[in-house]
Amino acid sequence: MASSMNLSLTDELREFVNSRTGDASPYATPSEYLRDLIRRDMESQATVAHVMRGLDDFAKGRFSEKSILDIARVARTISVKLEHSGIARSR
Repeated sequence: MASSMNLSLTDELREFVNSRTGDASPYATPSEYLRDLIRRDMESQATVAHVMRGLDDFAKGRFSEKSILDIARVARTISVKLEHSGIARSR
């Protein structure tokens, strides 16, 4: 369920938000624009947290000698095997 929130903006911020919304913009309304900004910030914060956990793992000696490409190849191989077994089709 959606809830509402009121916020105050300076004239400069309000003009900027208005310039990012409307017919010539991908955002129809200021609310739509602000929701997207919040979602992007949430994704960014999740990425930062993930990187920080990785740095902590590295500092504690928990890392792999494999490259990201090696890990991606293993993941693709597993994915193909699951798909051929019918497990992946349950999505």
